Amino acid sequence: MERAVPASAKRTGKLALTTLAGMGLAACNTEQSALHPAGSDAVDLANLFWFMTIGGALVWCILMGAAIYAVVGKKRPRSERFADRFVFVGGVVFPTTGLAALLILGLALLPDWAEGDVPDLRVHVVAEQFWWRLDYEDADGMAIASANEVHLPVGATVEFVLTSTDVIHSFWIPTLGGKMDAIPGRSNVLRLRPEKAGVYRGVCAEFCGSSHALMAFPVVVHEPDDFAAWLAAQGQPATAAGAEAFLAAGCGACHVVRGISDAGSVGPDLTHFAGRRTIGAGTLPLTAANLADWLVAPAHIKPGVRMPSFATLPDDERQAIVDFLLELK
Repeated sequence: MERAVPASAKRTGKLALTTLAGMGLAACNTEQSALHPAGSDAVDLANLFWFMTIGGALVWCILMGAAIYAVVGKKRPRSERFADRFVFVGGVVFPTTGLAALLILGLALLPDWAEGDVPDLRVHVVAEQFWWRLDYEDADGMAIASANEVHLPVGATVEFVLTSTDVIHSFWIPTLGGKMDAIPGRSNVLRLRPEKAGVYRGVCAEFCGSSHALMAFPVVVHEPDDFAAWLAAQGQPATAAGAEAFLAAGCGACHVVRGISDAGSVGPDLTHFAGRRTIGAGTLPLTAANLADWLVAPAHIKPGVRMPSFATLPDDERQAIVDFLLELK
């Protein structure tokens, strides 16, 4: 008589299949995959990963083969000398050789920055709960402020100078290279070299609070001429009209819009806000509808965000703020 499968077991099986399917689909997304490198450092890390994966698979096959042979193989007496050699090779020579190879490959990935080596571009990154403050150094050493979206030129050595204002965060662009912590009161340096133009995704890789999973940023890698044009445009003040509602609502107390409101420094710089791809550090795509929802209930969309709600504003005033922000290109 067949036994009925319990409903809980069926649910567990369906959950497992759904999870595996989700993992498989996630692996197809290359914008945040360390196994689809777009930078020289990421290529080295991917090669190390594949070496370790293949090595681990070989070790597993050898161990499983030895276990199967021990269980089902013919029982023949072995000398003590054979046993000693087996233990020496399998327990000393093989692990030592494997670990030495991994050590050599790992040490080869350490930075080899020469003393006084000057990067092609320096970007100062200040991590905050839960967004990223960015300052690009131009050719004259002047800082050009931006936020929540990183732009880089192909083939350039980029130096990120990382710090934090509150808790420990971690700056990571998987397709370009490794991660580095942003620590309050300390500046850490990370150098990356993008090799392929495209749009990728960076994240905070250190748990930092309730919206840690929503602390991301698009990474746009341009051809050199396009990046130079983008950086020059970012250095210009805003030219949008219709800032009355923005200023009347007090938005300028927290946000800088160069040429219109230069006093605020609490929140992200919004001078060229409409040129970005997302709202709230990668939380939502930048659209008029999403921006209106963000103004009404930012804490509902991104728990722990310090931006106040503007739900009490009349609809026409809130729409005027949306229209103004979408003109800041």
